[in-house]
Amino acid sequence: MLTKVVVAMAMGLAAVVVVFVVGRFEHASMPLHVWFACGVIGWLGSLVFAAFGLFTGYLLPAENVMQVLGPVLAVLAFAGGLFVPLDDDSAFADISRFTPMNGLGSLSRAPLTGDGLTWTALANVLAWAVVFVGGAVWRFRRDTARV
Repeated sequence: MLTKVVVAMAMGLAAVVVVFVVGRFEHASMPLHVWFACGVIGWLGSLVFAAFGLFTGYLLPAENVMQVLGPVLAVLAFAGGLFVPLDDDSAFADISRFTPMNGLGSLSRAPLTGDGLTWTALANVLAWAVVFVGGAVWRFRRDTARV
């Protein structure tokens, strides 16, 4: 399981680096400390989705995992407000605050927007991390108990 987490974190780091390289070539401009802070938060936050991937991988047959993960992550990204800014007064915005993507998105954007890290976003990320890590450990133990 540790090897899978290390690989997932390496892929998360690669994704952050690619986004930053593209941003740099497209003339994105931020102070260096903001680039660093956003990148570190995004990369560390990918641990939540590494755990989600492990949980899903232990929950579903191997041939179905990617068929489920792709659409689920897309729906979570839309529901979390990653693609379209949400009006803070809407019911959808209230619901989105409980999705795993919303918390990580808020934390990752905080250094850029200057809003600061919020306890609600941090609690969101930590709660989903506990759910996904707990689910992955539970399914891993059940899977290895059969052997």
